[in-house]
Amino acid sequence: MDYAATTSVREEVFKAMQPYFTLDYANPSSLYEFASESRNAIEIAREEISNIINSKRSEIFFTSGGTESNNMAIKGIGLRGNDTGHMITAKTEHHAVLECFEQLKNMGWDITFLDVNSDGTVETSSVIESLRPDTKLVSLMYVNNETGAINDIKSIAKGIDSFSKKNNTNVIFHTDAVQAVGKLKIDVKELGVDMLSISAHKIHGPKGVGMLFIKKGTELVPLISGGGQENNLRSGTENVPSIVGLGIAMQLADEERDFLYQKMYKFQQKFLIGIQKISKNYKLNGDIKNKVPSIINFSFPNVQGEPLILGLDFKGILASSGSACSSASVEPSHVLTSMGISRDDAVGSLRLSMGRKTTDEDIDSTLIALENVLNQLNSMST
Repeated sequence: MDYAATTSVREEVFKAMQPYFTLDYANPSSLYEFASESRNAIEIAREEISNIINSKRSEIFFTSGGTESNNMAIKGIGLRGNDTGHMITAKTEHHAVLECFEQLKNMGWDITFLDVNSDGTVETSSVIESLRPDTKLVSLMYVNNETGAINDIKSIAKGIDSFSKKNNTNVIFHTDAVQAVGKLKIDVKELGVDMLSISAHKIHGPKGVGMLFIKKGTELVPLISGGGQENNLRSGTENVPSIVGLGIAMQLADEERDFLYQKMYKFQQKFLIGIQKISKNYKLNGDIKNKVPSIINFSFPNVQGEPLILGLDFKGILASSGSACSSASVEPSHVLTSMGISRDDAVGSLRLSMGRKTTDEDIDSTLIALENVLNQLNSMST
């Protein structure tokens, strides 16, 4: 019940990757014929992904994952020349985004960290009202990794574009779409974004590979210098097997997207009905009408997240409290507190996330285990 943290590599993905570990292992930058197989494999993956997200093949750049893609997008703008100016993000972003902005803030950039609604989403009007003539970048996630809240990226993009034309400027819009892939349609033209980040391990691809869509004409400073791979924007010998895996994983995730969404919606409804029977004091964090159904976030008053997660783990249920990337911390989730949720409730949060292998039996088992653990914790507290 922790698919939002990571997923297993699909058999089809693993099978496609295997030859590039042992047989077609050449460095794609080499000139001899043996290397052409590796080069072709990278370009096939680039073509597959560009078709899925409706971009040009030349606008796809491979990275080591979502974190690098976000860093590449944000710092790539922030490190251009010696100029500083203004940038906008939200308080509920992933740490891979927030930490980039904190760094740029220390370098002299003026950063606006937007508040969010009680459902965890950013109001389009608050973005537009925060824009200034010296605004260079806006970065807002498509789907929140802790609550599943969906930002209206298309509406925000239209507002930014209108502002740019009116003020004869060019505000770049980046979205972290790591949790959106395989759940929502990703069409960069329809969304209206200039940059978009994706990670393979959230969609049954390998860990350590991702990609950044960069709209033609968007100028970035490369973070990694070297041999000039990825059109001089991301040097380093390409991770051919993983890039192949990302391409296949994207293809399969897109094909199954609509079917899985309906399946996740059914499971979400079943879980909500079940939890009403086992707990009268739970709180659903976020708006059930404006989120992806595969991620559900609850708070249980007077219950702390750590013993809750450990209790579930003891019963064979894998879950998380807050973001998986900061689960070792006892601090409350910055996402939940930004939504106006109290510190005590945020510390007692539980994130359950489902995926393609989740079954009805998994939901039943989770509800039984959750009831038992809550009873144990409440009796101990009493």
